[in-house]
Amino acid sequence: MKTLENYINGEWQSSISTQYTSVHNPATQEVIAQVPSGPDTVKDVEKAIQYAQKAYLEWKDVPAMKRVQPLFKMKTLLEDHKEEIARLITNECGKTYAESLGEIQRAIENVEVACATYVLNQSEFSENIAPGIDEFMIRQPLGVCACITPFNFPVMIPFWFLPYAIATGNSFILKPSEKVPATMQYVFDLIHKNLDLPKGLLSLVHGGKDSVDSLLRHPDVKAISFVGSTPIAKYIYSEGAKYGKRVQAQGGAKNPIVIMPDADIDMTTKIITDSVYGCAGQRCLAASLVITVGDDKKIKDALVEAAKSRKVGYGLEDGIEMGPVISQESKTRIQGLIQKGIAEGANFLVDGTQKNVSGFDRGNFLYPTILENVPLDKEIISTEIFGPVMSLLNFKSMEDSIRFINSGRYGNMACIFTQDGLSARQFRSEAMAGNIGINVGVAAPVAQFPFSGWKESFFGDLHAQGRHGIEFYTQTKVVIERWPKTWSRTF
Repeated sequence: MKTLENYINGEWQSSISTQYTSVHNPATQEVIAQVPSGPDTVKDVEKAIQYAQKAYLEWKDVPAMKRVQPLFKMKTLLEDHKEEIARLITNECGKTYAESLGEIQRAIENVEVACATYVLNQSEFSENIAPGIDEFMIRQPLGVCACITPFNFPVMIPFWFLPYAIATGNSFILKPSEKVPATMQYVFDLIHKNLDLPKGLLSLVHGGKDSVDSLLRHPDVKAISFVGSTPIAKYIYSEGAKYGKRVQAQGGAKNPIVIMPDADIDMTTKIITDSVYGCAGQRCLAASLVITVGDDKKIKDALVEAAKSRKVGYGLEDGIEMGPVISQESKTRIQGLIQKGIAEGANFLVDGTQKNVSGFDRGNFLYPTILENVPLDKEIISTEIFGPVMSLLNFKSMEDSIRFINSGRYGNMACIFTQDGLSARQFRSEAMAGNIGINVGVAAPVAQFPFSGWKESFFGDLHAQGRHGIEFYTQTKVVIERWPKTWSRTF
């Protein structure tokens, strides 16, 4: 166990706060670290902002080609240390080792895309918009940018933002989830020891709401990136906007998957099972509502068998397919939602709430659960469970399914499984979600595309990743200039 420090002005510094919170391994309950907490963490944040502002003033005028050079080294660092990082993710977050490796790969892909910032950030130019007058638009950095990240992807989500922010000329402050702060602490230490960056360009600060509010309100912080629940995303968006900041706030989800009668049962079952139970259902693109169209007996039987056979346990052990949820509080909340669904008329097809993992009795384990006959007007239909729970629904037609999907308040992802191109095309066009999957269970955009949530799954205009990342971290400046000595305009 170690006491975590902040990374400020290019060095590790103990927090001013004397309050600390324990970080637990969700499978074993072992205390991994102590992380700073409490209102005094605001002083740490203010110090980080002060040095980040100085670093920005130095960094913004560095040519873009030179700004991306550290990113090539950063990519290599992540690749060379992916095994150690993956073990840290598994111990801190709970997901399986294979899932942790996959998360790191997604982080690496974002670094790779950001390496092309000097091309993606090129300006636009129009000659002779009027006689002797040219006009062009350039993009310039914002200043100090901050990021507030959740527990479920300790490495991938910070890298949705970090490489784009610094490649476009900004300084960057990360405030990781206090539930999983140690992984990015390790990554920052790799950066500290191996990359020659201006002091203060990258900062890592700890804390809870006090630290977040300090970032939201400080006048030198120009942009805020957030991923988490919808209630907090709304707060981040409104509070940040109130203080004049640019904000992108990714919220929650209730992701539906439609299974058409012509879908391949074996393939569909494997993919949907991974979508619902991967990362123990703790991801914003996890399938939660599985909708069968027409006769559903064969696919229902296959989904039940797949859920029952899922191997649950400690993510560093061989053959494990699903780890624990993040905390005992989360486990209790999920169990409460399941029981409320049963009380409101649903019934179990698979009950995963009463099992323990041998040798890990103190772990936050739940097994895959499937509910059917869930009333469409009750809480479990509309609430993000964020756990390994499938609600199995049935509609007569795809059109009925689309109407149901579009009536929901979230719009992160919607998927369809079919062998019919016309049905897929109609679904792609009409389903009101920002990420659409066709025979894909987790429609996670690769790094060159934006992570495109809709409705109450996203607050802001520009999403994470790709060109949206470049645009979010820059502001446009339009220049109109003339050099000829004669003036030809007449009225």
